[in-house]
Amino acid sequence: MMKRILTLAAATLALAASCLAAKPGARAELGRPDLDAIEKATTDPASKYYYPRLYESFMKNDTLMTADEFQYFYYGTFFQEDYDPYRETPNQALLNELLPIYAKEKRTRADREKMLDYAMQVLDDNPVDLRQLTNRIYVYEQNRKYDLAKIWQYKLNHLLLVIAASGTGTDAENAFIVVYPQHEYDFLNLSGRTAKSQRFEPPYYDYIAVEAKGKAADGYYFNIDELLRQYFLKHPSELNTDSKGADE
Repeated sequence: MMKRILTLAAATLALAASCLAAKPGARAELGRPDLDAIEKATTDPASKYYYPRLYESFMKNDTLMTADEFQYFYYGTFFQEDYDPYRETPNQALLNELLPIYAKEKRTRADREKMLDYAMQVLDDNPVDLRQLTNRIYVYEQNRKYDLAKIWQYKLNHLLLVIAASGTGTDAENAFIVVYPQHEYDFLNLSGRTAKSQRFEPPYYDYIAVEAKGKAADGYYFNIDELLRQYFLKHPSELNTDSKGADE
């Protein structure tokens, strides 16, 4: 089911499909994120990278955000008061109604409007939800709102490139950094890989095994150090329990 959801907009994800191949260039432009600097800037009202300012820019129907603004916006998510990497899905009842629609081969306009309505609700709560950004683009494409599809494709592509710039994923030292566990799967699937399974590797890495063509890596590493740090800051009672792994 999740794989089907992620491939809804596959035909429109031209840049996303080559994201892993393009990451050396992305790293040259952005580099690995300096999380200390990002925390300072995104929580400073005087900074051009102040998170509410970036959020307002991201939600506009335009393509004016720069690569560094996307990086500060994505990783600035870590430092927001309401951030929780294991947050519950909003409006679970509506999502349950949508599951049969996601599974369809062909969808009616009414189906697509339900998908868009849910995507907008989720993105209002979590603007970097990669799955619902994908669904939003899909609906715009299918409804022939091509200008809007291109705008939001631009935003999704740049979020994927931000993740690609954070590492190579080939070993723990060069692990990718994501702000939500589900982004491990989403990033790889939207980049042309098929994520198959996950395992936690102490002290703070997830390893995602993939099904890939040719001689591509058998899997990729993700650094969840900051993700876990922020989680336990807000849930200190769980520090003495088993560490959380990524969602499967």
